[in-house]
Amino acid sequence: MKVLITGGAGFIGGHLAKRLLQEADTQVDLLDNYMRGVADDFLKELTDRPNVAIIECDMLAHGALDALGDDYDYIVHLAAIIGVKHVLERPFDVLRSNEIMMLAAMDLARRQKDLKRFVFASTSEIVAGTLKQYGLDIPTPETTPICMPDPSDRRHTYLLSKLYGEALCHHCGMPFTTFRPHNFYGPRMGLVHVVPELAKKINALPESGELEVFSCEHQRTFCYIEDAVEMVARLMLRQSGANGVFNIGVEKPEVTIRQVAEAVIQAMGKPIVIKEGPTTEGSPARRCPDMSKTIAATEYEPQVSLEQGVQHTLDWYRKNVFESGGVSAV
Repeated sequence: MKVLITGGAGFIGGHLAKRLLQEADTQVDLLDNYMRGVADDFLKELTDRPNVAIIECDMLAHGALDALGDDYDYIVHLAAIIGVKHVLERPFDVLRSNEIMMLAAMDLARRQKDLKRFVFASTSEIVAGTLKQYGLDIPTPETTPICMPDPSDRRHTYLLSKLYGEALCHHCGMPFTTFRPHNFYGPRMGLVHVVPELAKKINALPESGELEVFSCEHQRTFCYIEDAVEMVARLMLRQSGANGVFNIGVEKPEVTIRQVAEAVIQAMGKPIVIKEGPTTEGSPARRCPDMSKTIAATEYEPQVSLEQGVQHTLDWYRKNVFESGGVSAV
């Protein structure tokens, strides 16, 4: 099979490519402009393989994908402008750029000779409007009605771009799979997400230092990246994943951000004291996906515990970033 992954040099793209290469006779093309992804050792190991190619490309450029072929079996669209900083400072760009890239990926998919699946990465934020107006069932199923959030609030621009993307999938006339990521973590995810961000702060602190942790009592479930891409791969390759929307994450255990910080402190091996900081504005008190639909479709349940995943993640960051001065995703 031949697969194209947009945003392929990034966190999810790289790990998904590695998983898909376990399938027989697989060619993977990774398309990226390196706005977030980095050409680190992990990516180099991937692209050194004869059946992996990196295509450097800016999807916002007119006709950027015109030169690509028409023999892809699967197109996985991960490329997007993400992150709180961009949402707050460049809300129009988030809306406009994500729409342009989505339509470019879909136009490419439409001209494939025998496309088996278009796979789209949405967001768990899609139900933020429902949470604000009506509250949510926890764990939250994919069937939760979606309430339109206030479009004038710049914080909603990313989820609105993904909501539009989900609608495009439903009406595109192609076989598709949409997945909603819930708190993925692991090697290569950058330094602004909760697990590596805490690790970076702890690494810089002296022994017995004080770590400020925000939203300490907010609850989340966390999904290690290898479990996440296993579920995504099964959904894209199986008929049970066709033409549906699926949560990707872990349903239990729910843990507080304080407990996550304690797990990171333990893995880092430093006697750090936690100082409770303020609650982050706009952050929901709980977020937890109902995983019953995805588990039934994939016949797979996440295998890596939070403690194991945090240790794997921090071992990688210690070796590849903190001690070596290497780069991580932007």
